[in-house]
Amino acid sequence: MDYTINPIGYISSSIKDRETAPKMEDENGAVRAVITINADVSEGLDGLKEGDWIELITWFHESKRDTLKVHPRGKKELPQRGVFSTRSPFRPNPVGLHRVQIVAIEGNRLEVEPLEAIDGTPVVDIKPFPKKFKGKLKDLNE
Repeated sequence: MDYTINPIGYISSSIKDRETAPKMEDENGAVRAVITINADVSEGLDGLKEGDWIELITWFHESKRDTLKVHPRGKKELPQRGVFSTRSPFRPNPVGLHRVQIVAIEGNRLEVEPLEAIDGTPVVDIKPFPKKFKGKLKDLNE
């Protein structure tokens, strides 16, 4: 069985390295960023519009893949936990999940915010945010 994942695009962001990136999209430092979708899959953007909330699935290309326990949020004073009980980017399959709003669409480029991913991060997929949760975003962030 083939488990190859091919990026559908890449993120252009003012966040240039992991060390200065915020841990979550709702923290200070998350920015407006641009996602450039590859031309061969850009037709898949049809139906998205400005103002839509989407779930952006990324590949943490700079993350360690052999880490199974971490100090939550990188705080050494906290006891280590398994990566599957945290949102650490260090994991066997470093998949990122980001809830962002589309600010603008121009051709194969989406401008979104707030995003905490670093510049050059590959985008694996885009999914619409479930309609049943629209209007409840504030509650979900708490």
